Amino acid sequence: MKQVIVVIGAGSIGQAIARRVGAGRHVLLADVRQQNADAAAQVLADAGFEASTAVVDVASRDSVRALATAAADIGEVTGVIHAAGVSASQASIEQILRVDLYGTALVLEEFGRVIAPGGSAVVISSQSGHRLPALTVEQDKELATTPADELLALPMLQPGGLRDGLHAYQVSKRANALRVRAEAVRWGERGARVNAISPGIIITPLARDELNGPNGAGYRRMLELSPAGRAGTPDEVATVGELLMTERGAFLTGSDILMDGGGTASHFYGPLAGLAPTPKD
Repeated sequence: MKQVIVVIGAGSIGQAIARRVGAGRHVLLADVRQQNADAAAQVLADAGFEASTAVVDVASRDSVRALATAAADIGEVTGVIHAAGVSASQASIEQILRVDLYGTALVLEEFGRVIAPGGSAVVISSQSGHRLPALTVEQDKELATTPADELLALPMLQPGGLRDGLHAYQVSKRANALRVRAEAVRWGERGARVNAISPGIIITPLARDELNGPNGAGYRRMLELSPAGRAGTPDEVATVGELLMTERGAFLTGSDILMDGGGTASHFYGPLAGLAPTPKD
């Protein structure tokens, strides 16, 4: 039976991880835009991978369930790379919560029903989740364990509870890490693993737009004042993704790996401390 790797969000990071773990497997590329999935599939096909495409709206349970069913119809779902999301500076609070928070919860629930024994998943989160001040124990538990379809009704997510898009983004990314931790227990019952990666600024087409856009000075300041002094690359994220999704990371599950060139360290304890936040701090 074929082994299937599902990539949700067919951008640079999802593609880079798929190239590390997709050889000899069927790569199903899903995106909210068919043209994005098609373009990614062509790149992988030209590099020798077997690839197909699907359209998915991660904010719709029916859509995510249909994708999980389609993947299972192809073969054993041995890997899931969830890299879909919206930017804090380009989406409304409602969009951020529906896609980044609720959408991730849906993906974990629906693919947790079809993931094969020995399978693994990686959720691409963000450094932003690490920059949110501590929540209460009760809030952490609510974000981690509330059934997906009840998540958006949580009191902390209601109008007035979130200051702006950045705050909604930070809460959503904190929730991603918490959900991964909780879902690791359920996935473990199927003999599968799930982890998260929280990257800093990674050079993708969107990041280049941001660096050259109205908020570009703030992003460049973040990079200059971080210990690494630069942005990361999709291939560097893929190195961590490969570890998490292969046997080399067999003892890793429920984890969230922050890889931001030390930007968060600088945010709390270095030259970025006390400076005004940029849209994705």
